[in-house]
Amino acid sequence: MSSNFNPIRYSIITEKNPREILMLRGSGCKWRRCTFCDYHLDYSKDEAANYALNASHLAQVTGIYHKLEVINSGSIVDLDSNTLHLIRQTCIDKKIEELHFECHWMHRKELPAVISFFEGAGITVKVKIGVETFDAEYRESYLCKGIDETEPARIAQGFHEVCLLFGLDGQTVDSMRSDIETGLANFERVCVNLMVENTTRIKPNQKVLQNFLTELYPVYKDNERVDILIENTDFGVGKEQ
Repeated sequence: MSSNFNPIRYSIITEKNPREILMLRGSGCKWRRCTFCDYHLDYSKDEAANYALNASHLAQVTGIYHKLEVINSGSIVDLDSNTLHLIRQTCIDKKIEELHFECHWMHRKELPAVISFFEGAGITVKVKIGVETFDAEYRESYLCKGIDETEPARIAQGFHEVCLLFGLDGQTVDSMRSDIETGLANFERVCVNLMVENTTRIKPNQKVLQNFLTELYPVYKDNERVDILIENTDFGVGKEQ
C-alpha cells in the first residue's frame, strides 16, 4: 500500500444485504501483527485531518437502504470521538436503522460502550470480527491474528458477523468449507475474502484459490448470508482513484 494511498471511500452495495459503505480513516490498527495484512497503513495520527476527511465522506450518505457499513482499516475504536458522533448524527439524520462496523478481538471489552452509544439513538448495531479461519493453531502460528480463544461460539460472543480469508498455503476445500459452515453456525453473516497480492510476505496460493472458485463458490455464491469478495475492493471501496 502506497503512502500516497487515495482510495474510493464511499460506495453502495446493491446485492445481499443492500447498504451504503464507507471506508473512513482512524488512528491506526493497534494490533498490526497480522502477517497477511497491510491495510493498517491507511491511518493518520492527526485527528483533525481524519475528522475532516471522514466528514467529507459521511456527507455522501443518503440513507437509501437505511443501512450503513463503516470500515476504517482497523477497529471502530480507532476512530476519533468527533467522527463517532458524526456517524451517529448522520444515521439519525438519514434515518439509518442498522449500522455495521468492524472490531478486533483485542477490543472486545470496549464494544458494549460503543454499541450503547449508537443503540441509545435507536440504531441497531452489527459488529464484524476478522477471524480468517477457525483453525486456531493455523490462525495464530501463521496469520498471527491475536485471538486467544479456540471455541467459535466463544469468539462469536458480542460479534454478529465474521470475516474469513481463503487462498492461503495449506488450506483445502474441506477446511474452507468447514470454516464457512462454522461461521454460519455461530454468526449472522459470513464475509469470505480471497487473498490478493500485497506488500506482506504472505502470498496467494493460486491452486487453493482455484479450488475455492471451482468447488465452493458455486455452493455459496447465492447464499444471502454469505458475502464473497473475489477482489478485496468488490464492495466498491479501497480501490485507488
